[in-house]
Amino acid sequence: MIQISSSPSPIPSEIFALVALLFLSLVVLLILRHYLPLRTTPAYLLVPVFFALWLPATIVLLVPIDLASNASTDDEATKGIWLPPRALLVSWRISYWLTFVLTWFILPILAEYSDAGYREPKGRILYSLRQNAQYYALVFGSGMLGLVYFFISYGPSFVSLKGLILALAYCWGLVLAIYLMGHGLVAIPRNLVRNASVSGRLRRLQAQAPRLYEKMEDSLLNLEDLEVQVSELSKRKTGSARDFQDWIEELSDMCNIPESRPRSVLPRADNDGRIIPTVITEKYLADLTRQLIRARHTKSRYVDEWNYLLRDASQTQAILDSAASKKLDFGASSPGSSFWEKITILSPYTRYLLHCRVVPYWRIFFGGFLALASVCIIWSELVKAVLPSLSVIRFTVVHHWTGDSGRVGFAGQVIAALWIMYMCASALHSVTEVKVWRGRALVRRNTAHESAFWYAGQVAKLSVPLSYNFVTFLSRDIYEQTTFYSILGQYVDLTPLGKWFDYLFPVLVLVPVLATLFGLYGKVKRLFGFGVDIVDDGEENISYGTGSWREGRDLIERELNGTSISRRLDEAALRSGGTNSRSRAAPILTVPAARNEGTRTPFATSPSYRDQPTSRAAQSSRSAAPGAESEEDNFFSNLSHRFKNTFDTMDTPKWLQEIGDGFKKPTWMGGDDGAGSSTNAPGRTDSDIRRWFGGDGRIRL
Repeated sequence: MIQISSSPSPIPSEIFALVALLFLSLVVLLILRHYLPLRTTPAYLLVPVFFALWLPATIVLLVPIDLASNASTDDEATKGIWLPPRALLVSWRISYWLTFVLTWFILPILAEYSDAGYREPKGRILYSLRQNAQYYALVFGSGMLGLVYFFISYGPSFVSLKGLILALAYCWGLVLAIYLMGHGLVAIPRNLVRNASVSGRLRRLQAQAPRLYEKMEDSLLNLEDLEVQVSELSKRKTGSARDFQDWIEELSDMCNIPESRPRSVLPRADNDGRIIPTVITEKYLADLTRQLIRARHTKSRYVDEWNYLLRDASQTQAILDSAASKKLDFGASSPGSSFWEKITILSPYTRYLLHCRVVPYWRIFFGGFLALASVCIIWSELVKAVLPSLSVIRFTVVHHWTGDSGRVGFAGQVIAALWIMYMCASALHSVTEVKVWRGRALVRRNTAHESAFWYAGQVAKLSVPLSYNFVTFLSRDIYEQTTFYSILGQYVDLTPLGKWFDYLFPVLVLVPVLATLFGLYGKVKRLFGFGVDIVDDGEENISYGTGSWREGRDLIERELNGTSISRRLDEAALRSGGTNSRSRAAPILTVPAARNEGTRTPFATSPSYRDQPTSRAAQSSRSAAPGAESEEDNFFSNLSHRFKNTFDTMDTPKWLQEIGDGFKKPTWMGGDDGAGSSTNAPGRTDSDIRRWFGGDGRIRL
């Protein structure tokens, strides 16, 4: 009885775990609210996506609890949060197997279901099953090869089948996680250090502006083409279109074609009818619906990114301008700003001190700290198979050593959770930057349903491999006692192939690390003309010619001052169409007083250097960083561009043009320039080898 009464009680730890789960639930709901409208989003999307985000978060919480429960200290003051073995086993089974089912079955099927385009649920389900059939055939085909290897090694049994499924799922997730994490371990600290320089940040925003603006215009044109197609389809009242009249009316309600807006960018009226097939089928309407929904979300994505870039560029320019007055004022907040952005607490002077004195140094310090953490993770990946005792992460988590084994206390649990969160954040940061199919993207309050399913699936897919990969950084005597190892690890180590893959493959983290650190993606693409165009290289945009930062500077100025041609077209449509014509909201932050301008160019994408802007923003953007051009353009690049411009604009000397005048060509080569020249049309000669074959000197396509 004395032993029972003196044994520690798990009730405080259970209460802490429940409070932590409630807190994680609240955080996940806030994330969903940021990217999706909760009131209008269907339940078949919200519930799976919620659990796809919440379960990985619980795994990040369970790993430190599992470590402390099986390797806890004897001191009550340093003992961490722990749970009984049965509660821990049930928690792991629920978290792991629900994550597994969501990742490989539920989310892919629901993603295609939401992107089907059909009206009826039956058509959507059949479309989703057809689309996923190829994916599952590939997965099961590769699984059959592994099944043969497992059966040969351990014989046909349920344990072999279960080990095969868990090992293959883990290996595929580890391949993706290592690459994405390697890119993020470099990108996150580098972005923090780069953004510490206000002038450099403004230069990068200006370099991104032309490409982003071009993508936004392309998305608008694509959406307008589809809307015209729906408009022409709605005019058909007979034939096969009569059977789908309700569907066509729903598509017409989704479209927005202002009659007063000039249609010079749209297809010609005589060609509108040619894009509609003669017989309207259900498959055609489903494809049209799917394309229209994707085009609407693509437009929303690029308009949102363009608004964010304009707002960021305007605030960065204001920070540069405040160097003289020591006062910083961002002006009135936009209608779409969040609650925290609308709150004004700091005075202009304290805001200046914060953004010009505190934030840059904080970014440098935090970027350096995260860079050191990235080095520790990479070093631990390299030495865990050969010299595990040299792992840095091992000593930061295990603080109480008793011989070769150690104990994990509360401080070690907190540090372990921070390590796992940083590893997952690095991988998820790369997911948001990687170029994916179908133009998937996370848009504030307007994320496409298929994109929400896809990103939630990536979160669920990456959390388990990264968590177990972190556990292997520790001593084998510690992590082999955990429940996580009995759930997953023992099946990964069931065969020598899986064991060595788990230990040796993470060494390849150096490939994405070096590729991101030295910008190898852009260098390979510039050297060979093609390359692995997976992520955007920020330094590639800062160049000469089309899409340079100079063009982006003028483009941002025109948009902020409301002088772009697209803005003028929207204003004209509003004036002529009144309230019935709903044109798109232009990405304009503020409209200052009018200024004297020079020549304007179409769509504000080709800057005219004859303009004479007189606004303060235009003058300060050129004078805020006087040495900005010298930072980007060194002596050799300037010299090479000067040589190139000289040779491109050089005219052929007259003596070189008159070299062949002393030689007379035969008649069959067109050398008789006397009578024959009078019969030719102006600007055309018959001295073409194609006339030998009976042609008239022209090419017919």
